[in-house]
Amino acid sequence: MNEDTIAAVATALGEGSIAVVRVSGPDAIERVAPLFKSKADLRTAPTHTVHYGWMVDPSGGEVLDEVLVTVMKGPRSFTAENVVEISAHGGIVAVQSVLELLLRSGVRMAEPGEFTKRAFLNGRIDLAQAEAVIDLIRSKSNKAFQVARKQAEGALSKEITPLKSQLIELLAHVEVNIDYPEHDVAEVTAGVIRDACSQVLAQVERLLRTANEGKILREGIVTAIVGRPNAGKSSLLNALARENKAIVTDIPGTTRDIVEESVTLSGIPLRLLDTAGIRETSDVVERIGVERSRGALSDADLILLVLNRHEPLHEDERQLLEELQDRSTIVVLNKTDLEGRLELDEVTRRYSADRIVSISAREGTGIDELEKAVSKLFFGGAIESADLTYVSNVRHISLLHQSKRSLEDAITAASDGIPVDLIQIDIAAAWEALGEIVGDSVGESLLDQIFSKFCLGK
Repeated sequence: MNEDTIAAVATALGEGSIAVVRVSGPDAIERVAPLFKSKADLRTAPTHTVHYGWMVDPSGGEVLDEVLVTVMKGPRSFTAENVVEISAHGGIVAVQSVLELLLRSGVRMAEPGEFTKRAFLNGRIDLAQAEAVIDLIRSKSNKAFQVARKQAEGALSKEITPLKSQLIELLAHVEVNIDYPEHDVAEVTAGVIRDACSQVLAQVERLLRTANEGKILREGIVTAIVGRPNAGKSSLLNALARENKAIVTDIPGTTRDIVEESVTLSGIPLRLLDTAGIRETSDVVERIGVERSRGALSDADLILLVLNRHEPLHEDERQLLEELQDRSTIVVLNKTDLEGRLELDEVTRRYSADRIVSISAREGTGIDELEKAVSKLFFGGAIESADLTYVSNVRHISLLHQSKRSLEDAITAASDGIPVDLIQIDIAAAWEALGEIVGDSVGESLLDQIFSKFCLGK
């Protein structure tokens, strides 16, 4: 438990109906009570009760604001400490005056993420759940929020804990065999080690199979919209964003810089990059735009190659079709509302039917089919049901890979007849990697790095 009491604004600064100042620590109630004028005495107030009154500066008797104060006594609070939440009027002046009064009374300003860090250090949540809090805040789609919410509730931890138990039980049997060979205990053979490690390995690999999709749901897909000038790239961006974000004209080369917009398709967050038309040009400014388009292509997770179905293929488009066929590319045949003049066999020869979509960006037709194509390319058709635990955190994915390698090394060593006391090193390494996910063994520097990404008041 921490000995000092901290405070911070828990809501976003700005105009609003209310703003909340959160106070946490062993002296939270005692620190706030002298500053709160009310019929109720916070020191004797029951836990989880709300009280009406005023925040008053005791040095001069000035009333700072009319407030509601919520008292939550530890361990039945987010941090497992005594917590007081002061609901003041929204805006900057009122809430800052309340916070400054608390700081003058001896309460310390909270560091970024310190409330969640205390919840972890005080044993209320594990590290995987703590990291999910920031994912909840930064969710870019409903599905990403659901994944983060499940992890905050402990879904991943419930998957990891039984695996750790299996490995520690195996390690215990190995230790007994090594330290007490004279006792009548079941011998740990190479077959026993292989079977036990293989069972855990299968579950680790199952979690890792969700890693790519989980990372996409968490961070989104960087999507470059490319093609020749006047193919309809900006019209497509506007159709996906469902508003006019990019300038659309009949003049080729209107877009000369990258236009960005975030959208959600079928629960998948996309960061769209509308690029300058790719073609040979003598215009200096347009040439810079084409170079930036090429840069966006190299960084993109998904490429939407827009072709004008109303015109025959240009040589630039033939080169793009060949260049991008081994990337995550969907060919978008635009302007289906006009007469078709494009040589379709040039496209179908390189791309399968599920990676070709016909649309009319101007009329908004075919967008649903494009959404299905994106979902199939990255999720095999649809995002799994809410029952599936997606692994989305990069740190968790890295540790699962470490555990996987150690388990594979242990299985190989057992098959090669390596002594049991040496194999236990790999088993222990796999157990430790899984333990780091939930925070069983983690250094102070890593904790500081993780929680520094949080906002104040969380």
